Amino acid sequence: MRPDTEAAPDDVAAFLARLTGLLLRSSGEGAALIERTVRHTARALGADASVLLVPDGAALTVSTRGDSRTVTLRGFPEVFRLDRVVALKPLVQDVGAGRIGVAEADRRLAAIESSRPPYPWWLKLLGIVLFTLGFAPLMQSTWYEVGATAVLGTVAAAPAVTADRIPRLATVLPLVVSATVSVITVEVFARDASHGGPVLLMLPALFFFVPGDYLSAAAAELAAGYTTTGAIRLVYSAFLLVQLYVGVLLGLFLTGTSTRALFDIAAASDLPRWALFLSWIVFTVGTLLAFAVPFRLLGLLLVLVYLTVAVQSLATKAIGETGGTFAAAAVLAAVTARLTLRPHQPPRLVLLLPGFFTLTVGSLGMRGLTTLAGGYVIEGFRDLLKLVTIVTAIAVGLVFGAALAQPRVTSPSAEGG
Repeated sequence: MRPDTEAAPDDVAAFLARLTGLLLRSSGEGAALIERTVRHTARALGADASVLLVPDGAALTVSTRGDSRTVTLRGFPEVFRLDRVVALKPLVQDVGAGRIGVAEADRRLAAIESSRPPYPWWLKLLGIVLFTLGFAPLMQSTWYEVGATAVLGTVAAAPAVTADRIPRLATVLPLVVSATVSVITVEVFARDASHGGPVLLMLPALFFFVPGDYLSAAAAELAAGYTTTGAIRLVYSAFLLVQLYVGVLLGLFLTGTSTRALFDIAAASDLPRWALFLSWIVFTVGTLLAFAVPFRLLGLLLVLVYLTVAVQSLATKAIGETGGTFAAAAVLAAVTARLTLRPHQPPRLVLLLPGFFTLTVGSLGMRGLTTLAGGYVIEGFRDLLKLVTIVTAIAVGLVFGAALAQPRVTSPSAEGG
């Protein structure tokens, strides 16, 4: 008999509760894998487990040798410490394979939870700036956009890093950042209409705070039948978007600028093709630093980013933007699902996230809301309708691609959350 099955029920329940909590806190991609991972791990420890999930909480019931207990957990879902997600996968695999007992598993889990971020604060700040710079050419492919984003991205990154040390700031961070970026954009960078609309100038700096991942995770959960988690996550995503939108309007009010200034006109492109190509390298390096992804994964994530961009570009030319987005999401999901099955590859969330960001979902919501506020009703509703269409295309594409690539029997421990 394996030592796991001899563990005390209290120890098994305590370990599974800690595991569920960490999975819940790192469920920015969605909560669909948590229940399967916890149940598989519990069986390896000689127990049965069931999980009732909402996006920020879980009720875990553990049954061991006739003894049953229920634990209620709370955890705010996020994706900012992906190093913990990477470290969790081999732990779950070792437990599932019976290589370690509850005591060792709990020790390793505690070490993961208490581990320091892999990069110091200044590298995270640099990562957020690079993340915004890589995204800038998608808004306007101009050198002016890149220069403005370098300044505005630094302004936005400073409070984001500060919030790691002052957690209460995180609750109003989108509002504070968007208001600050709005004021600086209007007063410094948007004085000449030839440089493009102010929203296009400020959006790259706000992209780190735009809940595109939550929007698509919500749609994917709804598509997969997780109605409660999907609906609640969708409401929370809308709340974050509204915070950013109100912050932009607050910046206009503070500067005495009319909302009619929120026009959505792009400047003439002057970036060479090589700069557009290299921007994805800048973007991916920034993603690693900003989201605490181990740097050894840079090469693999770059391949996935360029694969997603290539599929989206080619498919868009053939079948339109919605079809191209669906195809890119499906290919990305299929490739990452297959890679995740390999024991030494990182979990799906880590592989998926950089490529997913290239699909730029959340910016459409911000553009739609600010365009409406500027009085451009038709254009605003067009952006919001496009948001709904693209979010649905990405969500269905992710579900379709993952289902297509999965073998008939999949071990949840291969995912590791």
